Amino acid sequence: MSFFDVLQRGDEFILNDRPQQSRWWNVLSHATCLAAVGSSKLIISLFYNLNLKGLENLDRSLAKARAENRGFVTVMNHMSVCDDPFLWACLPWRYYASLDDIRWGLAAKNICFVSKSSSTFFSLGKLFACERFGRGPFQGGLDALVRVLSPDDTLDTDHIFQGLNESKPIASSLVDNVKSFYSPKYTPPILRYKSSWVHIFPEGYVCQLKPPHNNSMRFFRWGTARLILEPTVAPVVVPIFSDGFEKVAPEAKSDDLVDSILPQGIGSTITVNIGRAIEDRVIEAFRAEWRALCDKYHDRSNPNDLTPELKFGKEAQNLRSRVCAYLRERVAELRLENGFAPEDPRLASQKFWSEYTKTEGQSAPDIQFVGYNWAIRAYQKNVSSYDEHGNEVSK
Repeated sequence: MSFFDVLQRGDEFILNDRPQQSRWWNVLSHATCLAAVGSSKLIISLFYNLNLKGLENLDRSLAKARAENRGFVTVMNHMSVCDDPFLWACLPWRYYASLDDIRWGLAAKNICFVSKSSSTFFSLGKLFACERFGRGPFQGGLDALVRVLSPDDTLDTDHIFQGLNESKPIASSLVDNVKSFYSPKYTPPILRYKSSWVHIFPEGYVCQLKPPHNNSMRFFRWGTARLILEPTVAPVVVPIFSDGFEKVAPEAKSDDLVDSILPQGIGSTITVNIGRAIEDRVIEAFRAEWRALCDKYHDRSNPNDLTPELKFGKEAQNLRSRVCAYLRERVAELRLENGFAPEDPRLASQKFWSEYTKTEGQSAPDIQFVGYNWAIRAYQKNVSSYDEHGNEVSK
């Protein structure tokens, strides 16, 4: 269930750095993506062994999403700074014949969007800026992904919240807003001919742990749940687990300029395991809970936007937590298929990671990172601090 104001903010965020409906922008974007994929393919083919499993699951699920005019979401563990674009180098070239077939995603604003040139490059690479360290799940980059996952012909009052079981004046007010914004003169923020693909790393940070916890994951951050609950139509969702990228770019050597540029672990095997799509009934059940919360907690005076209760209320947070926990379980199943021992159950807990990061690892000294725990703010530059509601308080 979508909200009009969320979709509108998504439009505006996309247009901040993208020419509206520019064919030249799409040409440059496609060329940028092909260059990144091509160079990554060259490195993998020359120096590594690739084990790609479950490609038929990806083929089938993407075809289903396109046939049913639904967004497509892939979720994967985050082992290395080279996960993107090297992951895409593992797929056949046919996945890049059209710009519409290339994924959208998020990239850290404090790393990838620090100058005009870097912002342009990563925008051409179909990435939106994501602010971390307290900004929370209600920010422009995630609004943009919700909008991208909402097909342009579903921007109507059948798919946008309009005050269920409320009086007609409220519903009529929204109808007027929708008609005025999404009128025949309205131009969508992106030029596309198919429903879109969004790929996300729900952990939010690279996570390389030392044995016996190697190739384990953090908890999945709650913003991921917005991509399941808030698009106008339910997306098709596919889990992926990879290992081997951490050998290409091990965190322990990231401070060495030469090692950070050149690929490491020559001859290692990269395994990408693509699972089956999560059942539609599961996704729809979560979305039905979300619709019920929207009906329960919307603001009668402004039914077009998320209320504080829908953002920060216990019921809404619990739902997002359960959605992300379920997604993590599906990715963790693929991890087991790749031959790893079961994870320490503590690692799936948001509370565990919050305390671990706050104490810089002292709360669980048996769990150690390779290199840095990048979730610690002091280790990164160009970041702001935010209060519990995502409002900036300092730089």
